Amino acid sequence: MNVFRSGEEMLRRTIFFGRFSSVWKKPGPLSRTRAAVLSCRNCAGPSLWSRGTLQEPNWTHNTRYFCQGETHKPSVEEQLDKSLCFQPPGAASRGSRDLSDVAELRVPFYRKLQGCLSPSDVLDLVDRTTLAHRHISNSLTRMWETTKKMSDEQRRCELRLMLEHPRFEGLCHRARIDAPRMHSDDLAYTLLAMVKLGVSQSSLVVQTLLRVIQERLNQFDDKSLSILSTCLEEMESSKNAEALKQGLKLVLEDRIPQIQNVMLLQTMMRLLGGDTSPAIKKKLEMKALSMAEEFTLPNAQYMLTTLAAMHLNSKPLLDLCSKKIAENVHGVPFTRLLGVLKSCRELRYRNYSLFSSISDYLANTFTMWSNKQLIFVLLEFEGLRFRPVTLMDAFAERVMENPDSLKLKDLLSVLKSYSSLNHDLKENRQKFLDSVTRVLESYLTRMSSADLLKAVSCLCVMEHFPQAPLEKLLQKDRLEELLPRGSPLYKGVELKLHTLDLCLRLDRPPLPPTVSPIPDLHNLIPSFELPLNPGLLSTLKDMVGEANVRDSVVEERVYFIDFVITLTSEAKNVHLLCAPPSSFCFGTTHPRSRLAMKRRHLRKLGYEPVLVLSVSQSAL
Repeated sequence: MNVFRSGEEMLRRTIFFGRFSSVWKKPGPLSRTRAAVLSCRNCAGPSLWSRGTLQEPNWTHNTRYFCQGETHKPSVEEQLDKSLCFQPPGAASRGSRDLSDVAELRVPFYRKLQGCLSPSDVLDLVDRTTLAHRHISNSLTRMWETTKKMSDEQRRCELRLMLEHPRFEGLCHRARIDAPRMHSDDLAYTLLAMVKLGVSQSSLVVQTLLRVIQERLNQFDDKSLSILSTCLEEMESSKNAEALKQGLKLVLEDRIPQIQNVMLLQTMMRLLGGDTSPAIKKKLEMKALSMAEEFTLPNAQYMLTTLAAMHLNSKPLLDLCSKKIAENVHGVPFTRLLGVLKSCRELRYRNYSLFSSISDYLANTFTMWSNKQLIFVLLEFEGLRFRPVTLMDAFAERVMENPDSLKLKDLLSVLKSYSSLNHDLKENRQKFLDSVTRVLESYLTRMSSADLLKAVSCLCVMEHFPQAPLEKLLQKDRLEELLPRGSPLYKGVELKLHTLDLCLRLDRPPLPPTVSPIPDLHNLIPSFELPLNPGLLSTLKDMVGEANVRDSVVEERVYFIDFVITLTSEAKNVHLLCAPPSSFCFGTTHPRSRLAMKRRHLRKLGYEPVLVLSVSQSAL
């Protein structure tokens, strides 16, 4: 038996064996507290207050026990107790600051995150917080959310400050390192926030996220796939992005029958795009129709733009969405109404009820809209061949009251809309034409020859011939400038000059003596007439007799008359002009610009034209 020589040696050996006993025996509450105190002391060491410098000990560090791999992290209450009962000399002066730090620890990270109002605020919070995996995604998403309602200039400034912030690079580094451990929705939100914040898509962090998402794509749920689809729509082309898009398309195609969320379905349709096979388009169409009862008003708006993005002209879906929008048009923001009209134009879809509801709503709330907004709408209606009578009358009154408010681009758009739709202002016609002419003359010195030709040709179609613009346009050097062969705009310029020449010859307005003649373009203009309808010809001959019907009559080497019917009882001729539906304003028999001009000119040549909407032989 060993006998200890002194009490000091016995104490030393007791401490030595006590260190090893904790490896095999789980400490109780008392021993755990003692171990924590010993650990704190060991961490402080003799250098805690060395060199006369007071340093704060790390009161909140983790204490690791070697028994069964446990890690004990003191709670906030334990930290508060320790900070109050065990303070180094001189710490009383910092008591209030310590208490505020502890109080800050009590506030959850997500609540602090909601208080951040800019990307820099979020980065400042990140700088004083130990981030978990999920915190990275939430932080980046909050940074993006804070910029949404900023003006363009403020957003640029804040994003520049974000890039210059010393913590931003570290946050991106953490996102790259922790990407393999993130949940699927965190990965999707992180990538989306990176793209929205303008992080270079060729950067290592973005490319790493793309690679990780590729590997785990099958684990993504519907919500994560929807977020990812939205993100990929906005991303630039790269090898990883394109590979992910192709993989996502395959996953989405397999999941079409299981989709239960309308927004996910629409996002998927946009991602698949117009190059999707007809079979997949049909599946998506049927799936959308099966969920039609769940469509909200925003769903109906978004479905129209989605169908346009897919080049999918599904009349059942379009009719259903149009009906919902028409019934609730007052609840649709202006930008979305404009998007609906653009989508209809791209799909060549026309719905009279929808167009009437939109035009009536804008006319009833006319004072709410600026010139720019109304001109955008008029241009879309012009492309759809729809004439919003009340809206055009109201806008013409605004122009007559303040014509100088029109910029040059606005003026050209107004002239295009009113001439193309052949809008009749009745008693206000001349006043309106005089107002726009005055604005046109104020821009003469600043207009290009092409813009001047656009404006003058529109006015001539409306049977208005302003002297100053005509004199400036019909100069030899101007005409030579407008007709350089090989120009991509040559055909359009040629057609406008041909229209102008017809109006000058047949309407016979007074012209200044200094104008130059327009080159002869008759042989260069292709015919836009429909082939003669043999069924209609046979029907007319049966009705009035073969001798009283002539067909295919040409006047002025330009105007084609389908049939001339001689009425012997009244000693006069009736001239039938068969015109396609595109020559009339949608939903009406009101002729558009070229057909109205043709009828006007034939009347001046002594004819009595009758407009007939052309129909197919099967309809006869």
